[in-house]
Amino acid sequence: MKNQVLLVALLTVTVLGSGVGVVYTQHANRQLFIELQKLQAKRDDLEVEWELLQLEQSTLVTDAVIEQTARLRLNMLIPDPGEVLYVTPHESNAR
Repeated sequence: MKNQVLLVALLTVTVLGSGVGVVYTQHANRQLFIELQKLQAKRDDLEVEWELLQLEQSTLVTDAVIEQTARLRLNMLIPDPGEVLYVTPHESNAR
């Protein structure tokens, strides 16, 4: 009879321990799932920002934008064709 009481007590503790383990595991899974959703949302936001930055970069490197920046910020002008000096490579006769 004493052995049966001990067996029932042991089984009860085992069942309760398993229940607590299941509850803890489900809670941990929920917390990890919430974290996953936050990270996926952040990833999506970063992807949108990356695409916008790529679009901005592509518009900033066009010839027109570069020319406008050179004119406004650096006061550069396109020279008249007569003012352009072309330099050609000169071969050395000394060997």
